[in-house]
Amino acid sequence: MDALAYDLKSLTLGIGGGSHTTRRQRHRGLQLIARELRDLGYVLPSARSLKPKHVEGLVASWKAAGLTAGTLKNRMGWIRFWATSIRKTSVVPKENTDLGIERRTHFKGNKARTTSSAVMDQLPERIRLAVRLQMAFGLRLEESLKFRPADADQGDAIALAASWCKGGRARSVPLTHARQRALLEEVKRVCGTGSLIPEGRSYIDFRKDVERTTWGAGIRNLHGHRHWYAQWRYRTLTGWNSPAEGGKTYEAMTQAERATDYRVRMEISRELGHNRLEVTDVYLGRRYAGRGGR
Repeated sequence: MDALAYDLKSLTLGIGGGSHTTRRQRHRGLQLIARELRDLGYVLPSARSLKPKHVEGLVASWKAAGLTAGTLKNRMGWIRFWATSIRKTSVVPKENTDLGIERRTHFKGNKARTTSSAVMDQLPERIRLAVRLQMAFGLRLEESLKFRPADADQGDAIALAASWCKGGRARSVPLTHARQRALLEEVKRVCGTGSLIPEGRSYIDFRKDVERTTWGAGIRNLHGHRHWYAQWRYRTLTGWNSPAEGGKTYEAMTQAERATDYRVRMEISRELGHNRLEVTDVYLGRRYAGRGGR
């Protein structure tokens, strides 16, 4: 392992910076980037040696290799973590488009999914509760498994700890419906002061059980429950359907409706842990007909 790879290992596997899964993924990604830099002829004596020419060289190589916009976005996320960790954020442009990376075409059809009570009844209790948490609060699978209700319950909201969330981004999700409160109390009864991961089991092993069991029950898209939550919140907050469900696009809205659409999309984005307007196209449908988000 050369000096750069060692430095990056220290940055990514140290204390903080997200969940164990996030840190492992980031570590593997930055080790790959360290090898690519060597292959491109760049010899960096340390992580602090990162410069704009290195970023530009990597992006040019990735584009020449035909990597997708989604893959480029993920790799740029790792580089931004690197730059932030060494306090050299100016090395990386604020927008991927400044590096010639196109925005992904977001909406590819309505992916919202619910799971019927008949199917839910086939699932073991803890797995059933994990799926219900996804639908009730828009949680990712990792978040629902690591969720500790005794710590999260804030009365009118749940507070998700950074170590449970993708990218280590803590957030809160409001409790706005009686079914959410009822579910929260049920999860407390089962988990006590712990999480849905059974005592003595690792997160990774239990997650594999969850994925295998839900697949066997016919649930093919667990992430679709987050889509369902987003669309339910949109209907609740606006009073009309999102474009994904056949509602109006931005062009067809009045000025007042456009203002509401923007406000609600930003709120839903925050609740889902994204904090960006354009990502709501994935869950709610494009704001603009016939094109990606502006």
